[in-house]
Amino acid sequence: MRMWSLQNLSFILCIVLSCATSATQKIHLFVYEGREVNVSCSYGEGYESYEKYLCKNDCRNNDVLITTTETKKGRYSILDDKERRVFTTTISDLSLTDAGKYWCGVSRTGKDIYTEVRLKVGNDTCCDRSNKVQSYETGSVSFSCPYKSQYQENLKYICRGNQLSTCLQQAVVTSDRQQNGQFRLTDDKESRQFTMTITNLTQRDSGSYLCGVHRNTGLDVFSAVELEVKEWCCVKTSKLSGTVGCQVNMQCPYPPQHRDNRKFLCKGDQRNNCTNMVTNGSRFTLQDDVASSSFLVMITELKAGDAGTYWCGSDSQWSANNYTKIQLSVVLETSTVISTIAAEDPVESETTHTPGNDIKDAARFRSVLFIVLPILILMITLSIVYRYKCHKVTRAGVNMDRNKTKSAEEVAPSHYENPDAAVEQRDSEPQRSYNHHEDIVKDQQDSVYQNLSATEDICCDSIYINTLNE
Repeated sequence: MRMWSLQNLSFILCIVLSCATSATQKIHLFVYEGREVNVSCSYGEGYESYEKYLCKNDCRNNDVLITTTETKKGRYSILDDKERRVFTTTISDLSLTDAGKYWCGVSRTGKDIYTEVRLKVGNDTCCDRSNKVQSYETGSVSFSCPYKSQYQENLKYICRGNQLSTCLQQAVVTSDRQQNGQFRLTDDKESRQFTMTITNLTQRDSGSYLCGVHRNTGLDVFSAVELEVKEWCCVKTSKLSGTVGCQVNMQCPYPPQHRDNRKFLCKGDQRNNCTNMVTNGSRFTLQDDVASSSFLVMITELKAGDAGTYWCGSDSQWSANNYTKIQLSVVLETSTVISTIAAEDPVESETTHTPGNDIKDAARFRSVLFIVLPILILMITLSIVYRYKCHKVTRAGVNMDRNKTKSAEEVAPSHYENPDAAVEQRDSEPQRSYNHHEDIVKDQQDSVYQNLSATEDICCDSIYINTLNE
């Protein structure tokens, strides 16, 4: 009886020691939901041909998930590497309910060999709160991510999006690779925060960012940043039209606190790459009006090439809402005195409105002027000479008629009952002819001057658009 008791006690002690030995080895795994995990467990020499399995919780029969006698079962698969004496169970498509205690088991006579596995499954998205950051296109932005003192020497990284499981693999910058194009990471260990700076911002840079601190054990530590890159907007975008050869005025408002700032006007499709137009001796003149918190830019002798995009402001840093964008178009007026030669040349007078960038039309306009102006000057000169000669000839004709009349009176005065009336009649007829011709010449000359006057009035009709806030 005593012998039996000793044998039982020895057997029980053996089992306890075996279990205690297996319980001393633990495996800790940390995985995000939706991913998969590999549970690898080693075993001793001599157990290569034994059955292995993975079970959960108390490891009863119903708790066995998969054995090496079956390669795949649902979300579980198992592989036994007998040379390395390691069998690996893979669990795919993890959920939060998969977290818990597992056992790697080796079947044998008596008590099986067990290895304890602790699996933690975390959310794959972050976070409950995020830091909101705003900036503008073409500018730069910086945001900082704090961390605890025990992580000073750990790897830091930043990625786009909010998926924790792939953040490290898809990091745009890390503390080991601090510069990557427009992204730069700096780590200030004294203040325990690392900062990412993004330059040359575009609206595509908007979105979610994750700041991560890599840990040797357990899940990484994260904080979230939400970046919004706004369109670089202005006080007002205005459209202005002017006429070639005339003056056009641009009015630009500015904040009252900028009254002492340097005011400027530049030209270019992009405001960060435009050319200053207000220089000494140029056709562009700037006049500041502090009382109205605006300044006026006057462009004299407008040219077709002046059409385009202008930017005026009072902030050299190009801060948003501190400038005005102006679209200037240039109109070419060709309705001149061509109508005065319509009787001689059947070319119809026409008015052409052409955008300032159309160099071909501008050249065509100049060629028309080169043809019309000499003809106009010649016509005015000829009309004056013709008028003078006509006047001289007419006077001579009047004198000759008067001499003839006097001779006729001396020879045959009896032909008229009223000689004075006859002389008056003869004197009046050539005079009427002279006056009629003079009226025609005067009408033609007045037509020329009227058309010239109409051309000069074009500039008076130039459009002036106030670019203050509507």
